[in-house]
Amino acid sequence: MKRILATALAIAASAAIAQTTTASTSSGQATSTGSGQAWPAKPVRLLVGSPPGGPSDITARTFGDQITKRTGQPVVVENRPGAGNNLAAGVAAKADPDGYTLVLSPDTVLTVNPLVYGTQGFDARKDLLSISVLASFSQMLVCHPSVGVSTAAELVAKAKTAQMNYASGGPGVPGHLAAEMFLQASGAKMQHVPYRGPAPATQAVLAGEVACGFLATPTVVPHVKAGKLKALAVSSSTPSPLAPDVPTLAKALNQPDLDASFRLVLQTAAGTPPAVVAQIEKLSAAIMQDPDVKAKLQTYDLVGIGSTSAQAQKVMGGEIARWEPLVKRLGLKAD
Repeated sequence: MKRILATALAIAASAAIAQTTTASTSSGQATSTGSGQAWPAKPVRLLVGSPPGGPSDITARTFGDQITKRTGQPVVVENRPGAGNNLAAGVAAKADPDGYTLVLSPDTVLTVNPLVYGTQGFDARKDLLSISVLASFSQMLVCHPSVGVSTAAELVAKAKTAQMNYASGGPGVPGHLAAEMFLQASGAKMQHVPYRGPAPATQAVLAGEVACGFLATPTVVPHVKAGKLKALAVSSSTPSPLAPDVPTLAKALNQPDLDASFRLVLQTAAGTPPAVVAQIEKLSAAIMQDPDVKAKLQTYDLVGIGSTSAQAQKVMGGEIARWEPLVKRLGLKAD
């Protein structure tokens, strides 16, 4: 009788533990790594390689708030702009490989920066591990009203007969790549004027110092609505919810396959234990696929994704293959 009672109690206890674990996992809360340590068990540092207000920053703060809400651990978002997001990425690459220093970067840190910036004290493709593609974003082609164009076709026609220029936040950043894809597809020519970040590039176009630029949609839409800039196209394959009347670049140039969208990738130091990576990956998917999170990001022209680590690494391989030929053809190098 005692043995039967003991066995019954053991079974009941096991069932209770299993039920608790299942409830915790399904709610997106931290779960054990298998070594008895749950992630996160302490505050998390999340680096962003751009100033506040851009796609990376908006996504990072939304993501960090959700981690805190779901696990109770604070997430400190730290902006370290510069060198095409390399400054922030470099800090994460050299951090302890324990999953407590993360970085959210546009995919250009992996796809083009190793070719554009040369030695940065770290190798992004070897020293960083991609955990998840959190979101995707695009750029908007805008021009100063004094340029006198209302469509991308008009800009192409003008650029073929007159010397024109365009601004970007630096060599190899998304705005630069989107512009070069546009020029390659249209046959037009414009002189690239790189600035030290997207904010001064935007100001240059607003001031009429530079004619046009591919810039972050949430940043320039208010200026478009105020009549200070003219919107000609968005670089993604689908219209922006912030400006549904602005055509896609594919439609504007009548080239259906034209798409210059970019991804925001959550990364950590290579060598981080697989069990920790698996927990971060799982929590990332739960957060980024949450309908409320996706709806919030959409108001900033961001598409929530939350991929697995394997998917992220596969996507990055494809993006490297897509952008490397363009970078090499242009001979892009940072000063």
